[in-house]
Amino acid sequence: MKIVVLCGGVSSEREISLRSSTKVATALKSRGHQVLMVDVFFGTDREMSFEEDQDFARTADELRTKNHLITPERIRETGLFGPGVLDLCRKADVVFIGLHGENGEDGKVQSAFEAEKIPYTGSDPAGSAIAMSKEETKKIVAPHILMPDGIILRRGEPLPDPIRIKVPFILKPSNGGSSVGVMIIRDEKDFEGALEQCFQYDDTILMEEFIEGRELTQGVLDGKALPPVEICPDEGAWYDYTNKYSGKTREVCPAPIDPEALARMSEISVRFGELVGLSVYYRIDYLLTKDGRLYALEANSLPGMTDTSLVPQEAAAVGISYPELCEKIIDISLRK
Repeated sequence: MKIVVLCGGVSSEREISLRSSTKVATALKSRGHQVLMVDVFFGTDREMSFEEDQDFARTADELRTKNHLITPERIRETGLFGPGVLDLCRKADVVFIGLHGENGEDGKVQSAFEAEKIPYTGSDPAGSAIAMSKEETKKIVAPHILMPDGIILRRGEPLPDPIRIKVPFILKPSNGGSSVGVMIIRDEKDFEGALEQCFQYDDTILMEEFIEGRELTQGVLDGKALPPVEICPDEGAWYDYTNKYSGKTREVCPAPIDPEALARMSEISVRFGELVGLSVYYRIDYLLTKDGRLYALEANSLPGMTDTSLVPQEAAAVGISYPELCEKIIDISLRK
């Protein structure tokens, strides 16, 4: 097959996208496919051929040297797709979306591909957009599935009086991933400064009660729940951006939880995806308290595919190798 792996972009998760996409492209090439990796934002200034032998790691390194060129002015000028991107995607049998965060995971790229009738991997535009917004996800899911209590704070609007969420609590951008901009507030005097920092990432912030519990996550592939992972950061109090991608986290797969909790989690993971409208593959994050309450936190509509990512670990636990997983994602997407 002729496959374009779409990478990079302008979100705060650009680096994770480059890592994921390099690994995906390499794996698909190892399976005999003709693969090209291209940055959705910078595009290409030359005619790319599926016959060429692209060095994906070198391409990613070259793209990193352009990070300083991502400016608000250039973003406005370039728009969603850089030069040559759509033309290249039209020539492919399928586009593997290796993007994370804004303009990749929020349904905009998916909408453009739907309009152009370009086959792509992952969930459709509506499900992607809902999952990207923690606000919208909570509105849809919380009436049916246990989630932490939370309220929405918007830039420029007065704070609720009184605020029902008490310390400790979590502040997190409504639209974002990889725990970028997420903060745990344990003292009320830190609230104002932390909120201002969060507003640097998004105009809408979710203020959520802090739940003490084991950090778990579970992927779903083709409507079936995979073995969950328990996340145990070696440094720091929680699974923040640094611990996610620095290798300083111990991840146990399958997670050592009792059969009843596992069955309940698997049912919830599938149901969560159905409520939001996700398909093909996605991941749900959880907290499991000492008294057995299972809180669903959020959905990841395009889970990371890096060397330390979780869904590949879960797939491996049921005998699916990384290259096989990449091919399965494509096969399921094309069937959908």
